[in-house]
Amino acid sequence: MATVVDQREAQVAPRRHILARPTAPTGLWGWLTTVDHKRIGILYGATAFFFFLVGGSEALLIRLQLARPDGHVVTAEAYNQIFTMHGLTMIFLVVMPLSAAFFNYMLPLMIGARDVAFPRLNAFSYWLFLFGGLFLYSSFVLGGAPNGGWFGYAPLSTQPATHMDFYSLGLLILGISSTVSAINFAVTVINMRAPGMSLFRMPVFVWMTFVVSFLLIFALPVLTVGLF
Repeated sequence: MATVVDQREAQVAPRRHILARPTAPTGLWGWLTTVDHKRIGILYGATAFFFFLVGGSEALLIRLQLARPDGHVVTAEAYNQIFTMHGLTMIFLVVMPLSAAFFNYMLPLMIGARDVAFPRLNAFSYWLFLFGGLFLYSSFVLGGAPNGGWFGYAPLSTQPATHMDFYSLGLLILGISSTVSAINFAVTVINMRAPGMSLFRMPVFVWMTFVVSFLLIFALPVLTVGLF
């Protein structure tokens, strides 16, 4: 009789949908598959801190090279690459993702939401950011890092070499990551505030997140077109 009951329960047990929300609570697999806004915020912060250390090391090499006239710590070509990658790292791989770390962790808590509006898109934006950073730094071993300055002004950015191709493609990847993340935050603020929390009752931090998200939404597509 017990066997028959077990078989019936197995037949009526709901099947897990292929696109169901990941639920691994602990362990490495839980971090790799998480869509929880707190964990993604921590991942953003830890990765940004790692790139901060890398960018700081590049700044140290720059200062050592300039410490005395005719320095020979690095070559002239290596100096241009380190200078460019230092600027790219500090802006696109430290400051912007560090802001996303605080936005991810605190925004849903401050507006009374369970999570951001699009949890999977949130995870996608983080992994795309990580891929973009690794892609930029892979240029050191795949033909040479960007060497035209982090600002990318011509004629330095139009040299007939592959260096600035990594610059363009890397920033395109990072720009897509920041754009979808900004859309996610804006939709979260608009649609997922707790009952009774009007726009003028939101904390200042939420307003800052809201405004910055719209700035990114309008600014990054222009940068994307320019890079293309």
